[in-house]
Amino acid sequence: MASEMSEAKKIELEELVETLEKIRGRHTELVSVLIPAGQNLNSVTRQLEGEKSTASNIKSKQTRKAVIEALETIIRELKSIKETPPNGLAIYCGNVSEKEGERDIQIWIYEPPKPLNVKLYRCDQEFVIQPLKEMLDTGEVYGLLVIDRQQATIGLLEGKHIKVLQKLTSGFPGKFKAGGQSSQRFHRLTEGLAKEFYRRVAEEMKRIFFDMKNLKGILVGGPIPTKEEFLEEGNLVTALKEKIIAVKDIGYVDEHGLELLVEESQEDISEQELVKEKKAVEQFMQTLGKNRKLAAYGEEEVRLALERGAVATLLISKKFPREKAHEYVKLAEAISSDVVFVDTENQDGEQFYNLTKGVGAVLRFALE
Repeated sequence: MASEMSEAKKIELEELVETLEKIRGRHTELVSVLIPAGQNLNSVTRQLEGEKSTASNIKSKQTRKAVIEALETIIRELKSIKETPPNGLAIYCGNVSEKEGERDIQIWIYEPPKPLNVKLYRCDQEFVIQPLKEMLDTGEVYGLLVIDRQQATIGLLEGKHIKVLQKLTSGFPGKFKAGGQSSQRFHRLTEGLAKEFYRRVAEEMKRIFFDMKNLKGILVGGPIPTKEEFLEEGNLVTALKEKIIAVKDIGYVDEHGLELLVEESQEDISEQELVKEKKAVEQFMQTLGKNRKLAAYGEEEVRLALERGAVATLLISKKFPREKAHEYVKLAEAISSDVVFVDTENQDGEQFYNLTKGVGAVLRFALE
């Protein structure tokens, strides 16, 4: 399971992705090298030495020189690094000059906050940044369950990726006709099997999700009334029940069912972020109104509160300059403050920005 990414690391990665995304080579002279965790750096260096020989066959003199120079720059840097960092390494190097015939070779060496699982060498007109962008999508995860009386599939939504974690079957019989006492016995038998199956699913969910630190919520789907029966009779532990943010009518209980569940729950997921922001802004506004000494806003006041270790929750508008946000988040993380980014696309967020000029805080103690 990927670990949670701190806000400071997230901002750093967002800045790198934005920088690299804007760069376009005039020709195929931008080199991307992705080295996964555990990969031997000597073998990567040998591969790049081989790529230099291949690059010498490039017809365009300008492109050939740019690619070889980029490869030599990367090789030189790799030789100064003793071993692959725990999460791997992403290296981007190439001619970023926008003027034809000029060379401006620049290099970015980045140790990602999560393990790189991709090994890649590519020479192109743009850098390969998709694996880094995916890391930005996977800070928080959602548990998934689709269930009927015969089958259940437990999964995980990580960013935009759905993983199947477990499949369970009940051994529940299909349609069956019986009359009289046989029918009654059959009904009792099937009800018992169903309840036992629900309990097994609940236990499996507890095993998988209970200690998952970055679990944001749980989505449940299935046909009527099975999912409701499960929630009533499965004895799902209260801590997980409280994390259920959506229950949807879904006709499939396999991988396709998980996909449909996520699709149907998009609004519920986006509302979770809005709710978190809304609560933080409400708390800030209430504190400001009722106990001014326990609230701070504006760059100077909030910085002072951070430096004195007084900030419980730091609120930063998404309109606040990125470089300053990065600086404030680092200060907040150093004193274990919560950090909430506030969108300005809603009334609360706009009001927060207009009042604070982008940054505010709820304090642990008064500054005076």
